[in-house]
Amino acid sequence: MKYMRVYMMLKFMRVYLIKKLALAAMSGLLTLGPLVGIQLAKADTGTGTATDTRKSQVDVIRNVPTNAKLLALTFDDGPSETFTPQILKLLEDYHAKATFFVIGSRIERYPDLIREELSEHNEIANHSYSHILLQRVPVSAVYTELLKEQQAMLMVTGHEASHLFRPPRGRFGKSVLDAARQSGYKIVLWSVDSRDWDNPGTGYIVKHVLKDAKSGDILLFHDQGGNRQQTVSALRTIIPELERRGYQFVTVSELLEHATHLKSS
Repeated sequence: MKYMRVYMMLKFMRVYLIKKLALAAMSGLLTLGPLVGIQLAKADTGTGTATDTRKSQVDVIRNVPTNAKLLALTFDDGPSETFTPQILKLLEDYHAKATFFVIGSRIERYPDLIREELSEHNEIANHSYSHILLQRVPVSAVYTELLKEQQAMLMVTGHEASHLFRPPRGRFGKSVLDAARQSGYKIVLWSVDSRDWDNPGTGYIVKHVLKDAKSGDILLFHDQGGNRQQTVSALRTIIPELERRGYQFVTVSELLEHATHLKSS
């Protein structure tokens, strides 16, 4: 088992370095335009505020314009041995899917939950390895966080997480944009914040999400980082009500596949 882990890590690092070098070589030749609702961004405030730039182009996704009645549920900071199984049961009951932005160190701690998330057709995405704030750290530190999370994912599942990255607390700066661009990641934020991280009450979460949700939105929830019972309770109302309104819950990657059109820079 020890030698297998070493082999898998070396295999991943080889693939990662080849990909990184190829992207770096092409970065001067290719300019990818973002989807509408996705910004070419350069941020230095740490709040997700961005301005256009050609030097640090990367997709920063907040919502996806689509004619289909689709929504993306996303969950940060997990997995949690207490709350993630409850959320997975709800998703299964309502035939819904979600994208879990997981922390690499917790992949190692709860490998069975990661496998369960995938077995039920949910999506695993990168939320860094240690959940440190990244907006003012060097590019090398961001690379390390991205790489270590993917290494953990490889060890547990045999393949990478999707190349979607949500910086801790949604905060990013130039180093995050540069590391994401060179590594082939899209940065995924959100358009509807449930504010469950503040434990505002189940009723508040329900009312806030149901009032704001519309086609193409990315909804932010948490399955770890504190007592998430309000989140679980709110989802028991939110998911069936939005489905009653005709919405379908898909992964972020699936939502991107239903974008109505592209916008070039």
